[in-house]
Amino acid sequence: MRIGVVAPPWTPVPPPLYGGTELIVDLLCRGLQAAGHDVVLFTTGDSTCPVPRRWALPEAEGFRMGMSAPEAHHVLAAYADIAELELDVVHDHTIVGPIYAESIPGLRVVGTAHGPFDADLRAFYGYVARRHALVCISHHQRSTAPEVPVAAVIHHGIDASAFRFGQGRGGYALYLGRMARDKGAHRAIEAARKAGVPLKLVAKMREPAERAYFEAEVAPLLSDEVTYLGEVGQDEKIALLSEAIALVNPIRWPEPFGLVMTESLACGTPVVTFAEGAAPEIVEHGRTGFVCADEAEMAEGIIQAATLDRGACRAAVEGYFSVERMVADHVALYQALADGLRPRVK
Repeated sequence: MRIGVVAPPWTPVPPPLYGGTELIVDLLCRGLQAAGHDVVLFTTGDSTCPVPRRWALPEAEGFRMGMSAPEAHHVLAAYADIAELELDVVHDHTIVGPIYAESIPGLRVVGTAHGPFDADLRAFYGYVARRHALVCISHHQRSTAPEVPVAAVIHHGIDASAFRFGQGRGGYALYLGRMARDKGAHRAIEAARKAGVPLKLVAKMREPAERAYFEAEVAPLLSDEVTYLGEVGQDEKIALLSEAIALVNPIRWPEPFGLVMTESLACGTPVVTFAEGAAPEIVEHGRTGFVCADEAEMAEGIIQAATLDRGACRAAVEGYFSVERMVADHVALYQALADGLRPRVK
């Protein structure tokens, strides 16, 4: 198949640091190409994904996140090219792209909802889904907007071979995510202290709200046993995950997926999390981690994580949460659209 993929313009593909959507776009494009499909990626000029690429913006527009003008510029240029290409399907990961796609008659378009269905996005994706094929990234995400017609639920997959399997001998638990209250760094500290286990915090902290949360609720809790390492690159992240006793994921929001949990499992590191969002779809309680109700259960989960089989954690990613499964699920949807079908999740 000839497949066009439109990435958001905010971060290069793949991302140098934080950027879950861009990482998935990179893995999907590589996987589609490896499976024998012709792929063209519409991205920014500083992207390095090893597939044919086109762009209008020479650099990612991260510093303008949330503004519509850069995305509109990016999308208009992408669809001007798409109109000249003979593509079987276009998979658009932007917000405004699927709406503009209507200007090209007969174009088969897949859109993925990467974020939660808040009030604005419920209406928006409801509009998109009645014209194109909409993908949700977890069953929980889909359940939050049952009125939106969804073509498929496709969980993310990652490449386990890119993550070093570790024995968890570092003697610490790890928090990895954004420095945001709903991500729960302060709750991770509380749980680790109850467990009597040192905690390392790795977190993106670029926005004013992230810094304010850190200064008010996290910095006062730092000590010799609780350390903040900042935002780290991929190699250091993998090293930290590989030797952690457990990944502590104390989210208190309906996270649509949670890629960091699969990355932890790929390193053989169990995940201790709350039963929020898609977490119960990723973590098998008592096998690849613990799905907890509160900080007390989370503390016990950190202690018990060392008793779990780290090989089972890795196997979950080599199996269901693999790139190959993710790619196959998408190709099945693309083929259905090419065959003139309109799939819908029951």
